[in-house]
Amino acid sequence: MTVPIEYVLLGASILLLASIASSKIASRLGIPALLLFLVVGMLAGSEGVGGLYFSDALFAQSLGVVALVFILFAGGLDTHWTSVRPVLAMGLSLATVGVLISATLVGIFAVLVLGFTLLEGLLLGAIVSSTDAAAVFAVLRSRGIKLKDGLAPLVELESGSNDPMAVFLTVGLTELVAHSEEISASFSNAGPDGVGAVALSLLGLAPEFLIEMGVGSVMGLLLGRLIVIIVNRIRLDYEGLYPVLTTSLMLLVYGGTAFFHGNGFLAVYIAGLVVGNSDFVHKRSLTRFHDGFAWLMQVAMFLVLGLLVFPSQIVPVVGSGLVVALFVMILARPISVFAALAFSRLGWREKTFISWVGLRGAVPIILATFPLLSGIQQAGTIFNLVFFIVLFSVLLQGTSLGQAAQWLKVEAAGRSLTTHHYPLEYVPTIGEESRRVEFVVPVGSEVAGR
Repeated sequence: MTVPIEYVLLGASILLLASIASSKIASRLGIPALLLFLVVGMLAGSEGVGGLYFSDALFAQSLGVVALVFILFAGGLDTHWTSVRPVLAMGLSLATVGVLISATLVGIFAVLVLGFTLLEGLLLGAIVSSTDAAAVFAVLRSRGIKLKDGLAPLVELESGSNDPMAVFLTVGLTELVAHSEEISASFSNAGPDGVGAVALSLLGLAPEFLIEMGVGSVMGLLLGRLIVIIVNRIRLDYEGLYPVLTTSLMLLVYGGTAFFHGNGFLAVYIAGLVVGNSDFVHKRSLTRFHDGFAWLMQVAMFLVLGLLVFPSQIVPVVGSGLVVALFVMILARPISVFAALAFSRLGWREKTFISWVGLRGAVPIILATFPLLSGIQQAGTIFNLVFFIVLFSVLLQGTSLGQAAQWLKVEAAGRSLTTHHYPLEYVPTIGEESRRVEFVVPVGSEVAGR
């Protein structure tokens, strides 16, 4: 039976309003809003009070991909190159070497503990290898915590740039798992349990990885500069068309890069970084538009992913999910961080905090839909495991970030001083030494109260 569009719009508006209201609750409780967005979706689902049946993994995946494009572009726009440049090497190491090590460790653990095949275990590891910066900074801001110089940009850069690596590994490993029998048969000299075949198959992904990342980086840089030129020179008669223009160009970056076999997510993030660190007309309004639209896409994505989950299917994997989640938090993530930052100047306190700050967000859940759509044997188990790991990560790590920052002494001198309810708007001019600084006016000062 076809549902009238009026009912669809009514339901969508109610879910969006419920999500916005839950964000206020999340801020007061000091937990990431995404957790409550997912909960709202689950409550509205077929096994919740809403009773809305939804099982379209393809739609959820498609929406997730589009949402990630908007989120990554907005994240690039909001990233200041001056703060990122000193930590660029460390961020890229975490986003590549760190992700690879984490995925490998989780894969081996899944083989030994869950009885997965090596490829299935590596696929699970790849899916849960990316982190969520939005969740981290939402918690830090709600608690008024300021990190020491370099830590905040490093965490932001890593989480903004590790999604492409996780996507590449997930897509590649999904294909390998789907054709695992053919792969094993094609390597007659494979080692025990087909380990030789797996190793050779993984090595075969290396050239594709270099091509995707190389093309994505170049396209992001070139098209980012092209966006700035077009926006500054087109001189549209209607200001309202500029958001349409930048949105069209952003989608062109993703689609064009994918057409040339590059990583579109990496290209979009780099393009956003280039645009955000350039001067262009209507910068304030365009930045605000993309930030708002990215929030809309985040809420929509979390709601749909919540609707996609059947809580009754999560219960059987709680035990194994808890074991894997703890392994990721306590061993896999710290080992990967310390290894990726082995040659950095950071001390053990900073590295430990970066290890604990690796919250899992919506990206792993989106990536878990790839095995679902490929029809591999363990797809349902992997999806439910990933969903539980994300929920547990956000609940445990998200609520303890403030305490962890205090214990590890990685807070900057003094907490955030912002007490106003409406954030002050500030857009620095590129090339100028301008910045916003907050400070306390001492009691008795001549400027007190002025």
